[in-house]
Amino acid sequence: MSKRDELIAKYADDLKTKCKMTPDMAFLTKVTIGCGPAIYNADSATVAGSDASELETVKNNFLIKKLGLADSPKLMEAINAVIDTYGRAERQKYRAVIYYMLAKHFGKESVYK
Repeated sequence: MSKRDELIAKYADDLKTKCKMTPDMAFLTKVTIGCGPAIYNADSATVAGSDASELETVKNNFLIKKLGLADSPKLMEAINAVIDTYGRAERQKYRAVIYYMLAKHFGKESVYK
């Protein structure tokens, strides 16, 4: 199994156990590949849910630039809802898992087709 496949399996496990979701493995794979080399770096592979500037970065770089959403308060509400689903107390919030849930939340799976 490649390193990326191991990470995808880890992300799928987080979605099942921590987020109580059944992951769409094909879509999770696409989101993970879309994260690029960030998934291999310990710092960039995770999102600090309590760091306002990091959440702003997720909003600007992922929701607005990648998914093409218009800036509105709904974006930060969705990010906070995803962080709550993942678990605020959870130390390791993987970027790919958060991006997966946000793309699903906004119905933007087509961005990865």
